[in-house]
Amino acid sequence: MDIQKLVKPNIRSLRAYHAEEIPCKVKLDANESPYSGGRDEGSGSRVKKILQTLNRYPDPEAKALKKILAGTLGVKSENILHGNGSDELIYYLITTFGGPVLYPTPTFSMYGIIAQALDEKKIEIPLDKKFDLDIDKMLAAIKKHKPKLIFLSSPNNPTGNYFSSERISRIIKFTLSHNPYPLSLVVVDEAYQPFTGKSKFLPLVGKYKNLVIMRTLSKIGLAGLRLGFLIANAEVINEVNKVRLPFNVNALSQAIATEALKNKNQICSNIASIISERETLFRAMKTIGGITPYPSDANFILFKVNDADRVYGGLLKKGVLVRNLNSVVKGCLRVTVGTPEENKVFLKMLKQVL
Repeated sequence: MDIQKLVKPNIRSLRAYHAEEIPCKVKLDANESPYSGGRDEGSGSRVKKILQTLNRYPDPEAKALKKILAGTLGVKSENILHGNGSDELIYYLITTFGGPVLYPTPTFSMYGIIAQALDEKKIEIPLDKKFDLDIDKMLAAIKKHKPKLIFLSSPNNPTGNYFSSERISRIIKFTLSHNPYPLSLVVVDEAYQPFTGKSKFLPLVGKYKNLVIMRTLSKIGLAGLRLGFLIANAEVINEVNKVRLPFNVNALSQAIATEALKNKNQICSNIASIISERETLFRAMKTIGGITPYPSDANFILFKVNDADRVYGGLLKKGVLVRNLNSVVKGCLRVTVGTPEENKVFLKMLKQVL
């Protein structure tokens, strides 16, 4: 029996996202925080209470979590939708609104993977030489293809830079100007926003009906919870909520995230440490011959080397795992900002490999 004949054509040609787990002494490949976001001594007893209620389904609306998020972000609970990580929310958005789906490249691969999985057309527009949005090509593609969804990861993964706010604004206004309804929804994915502070778009959700902001708790020390959320006009949230699975975020994730978000001082301290280490790491990398590090607004640094595959393999042999992006950005590797000790080991081994 040929199972392939049963598989939809768009799935046959799809390559799954490969999240390989390679045991390593120094793991700097996945843009995780080196610090746990849940280090609150008082939260232990509160979470234990949740363990005693696991015979019941979780709150499908995640009301307690959305309440604390709403207070933190300065929006109403009705403007927030919770998801099992950003991946699930991307899936819901494309399921709800369809395609074509437009995004710049290189960027977060799940936009394209999920669009293809749902058999929607993908439109990929290369970034300019400075890794910024090529605004002329973007606007021309929007006019020609009329995408239902535009995904803009800012700061962008894997390049690390924050896209020009002026160019993002032009895209939002351009797609909104097509009366009687917006031409596209513009989804600004701010997964790495905590490390830049440059968020001009969250306050504009009430002004632009076609603007959607996507955030996650994964980069601030809570990746294991798999929690992401959308902030958008209530009408958008209501439509996307129609396709949301009823108990998509489990009770433990809801409880732990709610308690962790109450401990803002710890989270802010961890973020400040990562930003400080990023700058220290970047300055050190600039002094090393044979590599070119790119400025970053995220919790990682993209850098170019003469032989990316060789350097990646050499670091791996020495117990340091980074991300090999040679097939995405030619000659480039990506290193997550770790603890001071991890960063020192990375720099030492990088010099040896080079």
